[in-house]
Amino acid sequence: MASRPMTPALIDEVAERFKALGEPTRLQLLMALREGERTVTELVEATGLGQANVSKHLQLLSSAGFVTRKKRGIFAHYALAGDHIFAMCDVMCARIDEQHREHRAALKVAR
Repeated sequence: MASRPMTPALIDEVAERFKALGEPTRLQLLMALREGERTVTELVEATGLGQANVSKHLQLLSSAGFVTRKKRGIFAHYALAGDHIFAMCDVMCARIDEQHREHRAALKVAR
């Protein structure tokens, strides 16, 4: 993948997006939305989180461009803005797995 020059403004934007993903509650909501579009009530039921907490985190995820919101009648329906979020998570999970394998291998050698 070709690297893109990063201006200070772009660095700030990227950092803000990573901050949005740095909260476990928001990752939990994204995982619940991976199954499909949901209302706040459905997300509360799926996650066990409080309604105010879910709403607050959805607002931040929406502002960061990770989720979309569509109003239907009296309900707002939230959905993932795209699967790009999980591409980033897959990269991080692969790196974590690699580090765990390296750690286990180092422990075997030390014995």
